[in-house]
Amino acid sequence: MRTTLAKIKTAASVALALALLLSGGLETLASSHREAPLISADPRADATDLYAFVSPDRPDTVTLIANYYPFQEPGGGPNFYGLGDDVLYEIKVDNNGDAKEDISYQFEFKNSVANKETFLYNVGPVGSLTDPNLNVRQTYTLTKVEGGQRTVLGADLPVPPVHVGAKSTPNYAALSATAVKTISTSAGDMKTFAGQVDDPFFVELGGLFDLLTIRKLPGNAGGGVDGLGGYNVSALALQIPLASLTSNKQKPASATDTNAVIGVWTTASRRTTRVLSSDGMHTQSGDWVQVSRLGAPLVNEVVIPVGKKDVWNGSKPVDDAQFANYVTNPELGGLLKGLYGIKVPPQGAFGSANQRDDLVAIFLTGVPGLTKPATVAPSEELRLNLGVPVTADPKPMGVLAGDNQGYPNGRRLADDVTDISLRAVAGAVYPIFHKDFTPDATGLMLGDGVDKNDAPFLTSFPYLATAYGGFDSSPHPQAAIQAMAKTLNQLVLAVQKLMMTMKK
Repeated sequence: MRTTLAKIKTAASVALALALLLSGGLETLASSHREAPLISADPRADATDLYAFVSPDRPDTVTLIANYYPFQEPGGGPNFYGLGDDVLYEIKVDNNGDAKEDISYQFEFKNSVANKETFLYNVGPVGSLTDPNLNVRQTYTLTKVEGGQRTVLGADLPVPPVHVGAKSTPNYAALSATAVKTISTSAGDMKTFAGQVDDPFFVELGGLFDLLTIRKLPGNAGGGVDGLGGYNVSALALQIPLASLTSNKQKPASATDTNAVIGVWTTASRRTTRVLSSDGMHTQSGDWVQVSRLGAPLVNEVVIPVGKKDVWNGSKPVDDAQFANYVTNPELGGLLKGLYGIKVPPQGAFGSANQRDDLVAIFLTGVPGLTKPATVAPSEELRLNLGVPVTADPKPMGVLAGDNQGYPNGRRLADDVTDISLRAVAGAVYPIFHKDFTPDATGLMLGDGVDKNDAPFLTSFPYLATAYGGFDSSPHPQAAIQAMAKTLNQLVLAVQKLMMTMKK
């Protein structure tokens, strides 16, 4: 292994790397958890991750998952986590490459409290979604908007209670599963779920925030700490017949079908006006204003600079030309070169000879022959080819490992998007467009050392792992491990000191 992995070559590169980092270039690598100044103060409207994949057990359908409300401490009562009844959540689909939504699935929530004279979330064990012991309830309406027409697909759909603990919510996995509802459509049955789950994103937070530290260099052999391990998140999940999403309303015949590629993103919006009163009540009025946006992972987090992050969250894909230079000349490339001496590809402004056309393909247009529509307006969307068959042996490194059903062809729950993105910026995909370029050997091994989720995923919709319970939760196990290690070290030192005293 090259010695440049263990240290930065020169004082100049140290100064450069620190200057870049302190200027806000590494805002976060936590997919989209607290990624922008304004939305970090509005967690209920904060999209954390978006997933899109052909359903492995129902390959005639596609599963779309939008997660919101980051860092849910499972024991965070008595006012547990729920999605906002004053927020409009949407999952949007572009099925012709013009960077405009053709279909939108809207989620609107309603809260109710049975007994306002108790502080309890539940007044006894909850055995069903209609159990009278459940004091705080939430339901939602699911609406499809297409071609200017609004169709209510389901009203008063149940949201399962949060996972309070073994006494309050026994058999929680089974209870949560009853909130999966089936809706009949002309294209076939679709399924919907909204509720608390284990946060499926896995990533090293502590090290990456600490000046892009990789605990065990170069990051491809484990050693990282999952900063989201033990935390929950709120999921909006849909399983939709493929024919419902394509522009010609037909299931794609193959991956080369001109209607096979769709683009997906999720947004959250709030009313323009909110009025607070001294009695603790508040009202909203006015038009909906978009406050959160998420498509492909890590874009707003490591591509968009801090001064533009709130602008990004309020923007639409059709207007993404304003952000193109940040994609083609990424700041992260300079960091990898300055910190670890990695030979990254040439970078330059959008439209220049040195623009990172590999990153343009991944983040703006789609990869030719895989996720690029026949005609496309460059824009940031999570693009998915519906015609690629389900992989029998899925690989977490996705397309980089020869698994064309994985990221950046959509995104599956187990895809290691942090490692993929780090290696892509380092130049792993660049030779496809520039055959004379040889990727840096270290760059091809980059990673955060966290390679899988902390809990097993389900094998059927909504696939997400069951939420952690508050009573049994230990969301910060690494802290406990470090404390035990410190105690053990002190014990060893004490024993050594005692043995030396005895020898004297």
